Amino acid sequence: MTGNPGWSGRLPAMVAMVVTVVAVAFGGQAAWAQSLAADLSSHLIAISTGFVGTDVVLFGATDGPGEVAVVVIGPKNRETVWRKEQVAGVWMNRRSVTFDQVPSYYAVATSRSLASLAPASVLTRHEIGVEHVPLDPVSDPGAGSPLLVPFRAALIREKQQEGLYRLGDGQVVFLGQRLFRTTISFPAAVATGTYSVGVFLIRDGDVVSAQTTPLIVNKIGISAEISEVAQRQPVLYGLAAVIGAFLIGWLAGSVLGRL
Repeated sequence: MTGNPGWSGRLPAMVAMVVTVVAVAFGGQAAWAQSLAADLSSHLIAISTGFVGTDVVLFGATDGPGEVAVVVIGPKNRETVWRKEQVAGVWMNRRSVTFDQVPSYYAVATSRSLASLAPASVLTRHEIGVEHVPLDPVSDPGAGSPLLVPFRAALIREKQQEGLYRLGDGQVVFLGQRLFRTTISFPAAVATGTYSVGVFLIRDGDVVSAQTTPLIVNKIGISAEISEVAQRQPVLYGLAAVIGAFLIGWLAGSVLGRL
């Protein structure tokens, strides 16, 4: 995964944009009701051939002291987690739990440690922290709710290993008393769709202001065309893949036969 090397050159421009946000959000007396303003360096992530991941910078301002939490949630899907058990000396998938509304991507960044940010009830209400994400089981392993714990932990662990679930205490950095920024990293395996970027201002253990901004992840170019063919015409796509593999094997054999 790589970031965008040009961010350092863009920082002055982004700081200027933050100043503009502050002037618009907090310039008038009536605007003081809006105690939080934030925006993204880009609202579109374009996935093309050779995409290896990218970074998006979020920047914003508050009307005064407080802690900031940023939560990014990707499109939600249904996923099944399997548990392997040994049967006659062979490890096999024996039990499974299917979870509904599982975020394909989840990242949280905070200005200080999550545990000291707010009570668990507040974090759960706003889904701040991966342990507070509601993962509802569609199927039960059959022996009661306690068995759901390892399945849930396994799902989260797998997502973290793929770089799709991220936790960043202290990754929201204040530039002075009001301006803040953080970097959101997206791996190559990020799913396409509409993402929700939530920004929360927390004071005295409670959320006093929140803002949600959409972020679009979409395929472009050849990769988008291949994906569209695979979805709309799976038989044709499969046939083309088989023929392509055959031709590559034949060409490789011909080249090796001449050496």
